[in-house]
Amino acid sequence: MDAALDQSVLVLNRLWQAVNVIGARRAFALLARGHAQVVHHHEDDFRTFSLLDWVDFSTGHPPLEAQETVHTVTRTIRLPRVILLTFFDKLPCKELKLTRNNVFERDGDRCQYCGHTFPREQLNLDHVIPRHYGGKTRWENIVCSCIRCNTRKANRLPHEAHMRLVRKPVRPKWRPVISLVLGHHHHEKWKDFLDLAYWNVELEE
Repeated sequence: MDAALDQSVLVLNRLWQAVNVIGARRAFALLARGHAQVVHHHEDDFRTFSLLDWVDFSTGHPPLEAQETVHTVTRTIRLPRVILLTFFDKLPCKELKLTRNNVFERDGDRCQYCGHTFPREQLNLDHVIPRHYGGKTRWENIVCSCIRCNTRKANRLPHEAHMRLVRKPVRPKWRPVISLVLGHHHHEKWKDFLDLAYWNVELEE
């Protein structure tokens, strides 16, 4: 097989929920052991294929683009973009780190005081309750703030600076295994499985 095996494949658990992103090489290994099936949108429906069925399907339904295939000595096989695990039905529940980029991601690069969106180099992090008032560095007390609003608020409570939050800061309900691996590289064929209902799963404490 070839370099296409380095491309990414979305992994669904047995409940059809997105749980990971792996390389195509690993995906084919799972398919070969019968631990997964290919999920493919075909004729307005989602069909699942064992590896042998997928090889047969590839023969009769070649993809339009060459980079969508992998090659063996005797076969050309469609590259699976989504696979369904046949046994695993859990969701990954890891702690999402409180970092500058993750706060910006949660707040959509939007100042939580004036409501405007800025490039990240023009944003700061603000403690809603200042540290000298006992405010902690935690998800519920940190917001994205533009430099102007951050300077205006200074070391005061929002109401003392006559400012209001756009929305109350909360701990994100992301599944970090997916959100951090994906970044902004969502494949078109994954969109049906990256629905908001799948992302808004409460993290275990």
